[in-house]
Amino acid sequence: MSETIVEVKDLCQFFPVRSSIGKKGYIHAVDHVSLKLMSGETFGLVGESGCGKSTLGRTILRLYRPTSGKIFYNGNDITNANMKTYRRKMQMIFQDPSASLNPRMTIGQIIEEPLKNYHLFSEPMKRKERVFELLNQVGLNKDQIDRYPHEFSGGQQQRVGIARTLAVEPEFIVCDEPISALDVSIQSQIINMLEEMQEKRNLTYLFIAHDISVVRHISHYIGVMFLGQIVEMAKSNELVKNPLHPYTQILMSSVPIPDPDLAKNKKRIILDGELPSPIDPSPGCRFVTRCPYVKECNGRCKEETPELREITSGHFVACFKCQE
Repeated sequence: MSETIVEVKDLCQFFPVRSSIGKKGYIHAVDHVSLKLMSGETFGLVGESGCGKSTLGRTILRLYRPTSGKIFYNGNDITNANMKTYRRKMQMIFQDPSASLNPRMTIGQIIEEPLKNYHLFSEPMKRKERVFELLNQVGLNKDQIDRYPHEFSGGQQQRVGIARTLAVEPEFIVCDEPISALDVSIQSQIINMLEEMQEKRNLTYLFIAHDISVVRHISHYIGVMFLGQIVEMAKSNELVKNPLHPYTQILMSSVPIPDPDLAKNKKRIILDGELPSPIDPSPGCRFVTRCPYVKECNGRCKEETPELREITSGHFVACFKCQE
């Protein structure tokens, strides 16, 4: 049985903002999120742009200091810890490979830099051998070591970013939409490579993406996020086959079907209503302005915020109608 490697309890990340008239408020980017990530598995996180997926990943890695809540790594509370101790074991693959690579450094220097920072190899030749090894692992040629990032395609740049991440031999990696900027053919190569790396090194991933079909393929568990909160969480196949929360059902209805005959008969759920503001949200369900089940709940979801509760074994939903 897998052990818990990362646990988040009631995590909040609020950002202060001011209106044009000087009124101060807070964007609730991550609002009371709790989850567990198991060693050697992938937890997929899906949701529309601006829902807080990337902020959650960065907060777990302590790139942002959390507003409140707790973060545990291998049972140790790292909420306010000195991250130098844990940074080597907790790494990130960034969304935009071209923006995350220093254009003034060769890819050899980029991959070698974390080795120098953590004093992993004292001799330059051993560091270079390690760089060659990492390039080979991600499908690049050692003859490319002296090239600069702009000389590579988007997929190759992402491979360089992955090689840099793997250089310090992490245990947990936040994959922040690592394939969203890539062509479909390149996406499959990166996904396959991540799966191979996970199997060889027993890596744990928090995989953030928009495409729920990709997340289903790579993930053991999936969490669905809406306006800073996780509204549904279950094993990958269970969530895809039996989505309970109305927002998850809408996401699933938007996934295209490659068979034209089946696609003709597929019912697409169209959203109505206004998207609520993430700035100082009112009490109640975040999805209430767009939910088709508001009347069935007799307005309860306008006054109370539904908690994430287990409906069936391992299947959690934050919806009063689903909890009846």
